[in-house]
Amino acid sequence: MAFRPLHDRVLVRRIEADTKTAGGIIIPDSAQEKPSEGEIVSVGSGAKAEDGTVTPLDVKAGDKVLFGKWSGTEIKLDGEDLLIMKESDIMGILG
Repeated sequence: MAFRPLHDRVLVRRIEADTKTAGGIIIPDSAQEKPSEGEIVSVGSGAKAEDGTVTPLDVKAGDKVLFGKWSGTEIKLDGEDLLIMKESDIMGILG
């Protein structure tokens, strides 16, 4: 895939949530919420300030992150559903 987000944007692949509860009940697709965890696929060069300086992003490709439920714009690249979002939409990096 030859895609690189611009500036302070990141490309994220959702990490699928478990389809079973802790008690073993299988959750049907229609009742599942979209996962709010993902893996960073690629990142832009950084946020550009008014004076032209570029501040690099805190996340890098391969980081597992937590983001808001309605964050980002859904796109399809090479048949895969991905999200493009600003770094500020990411709440944190999962350890």
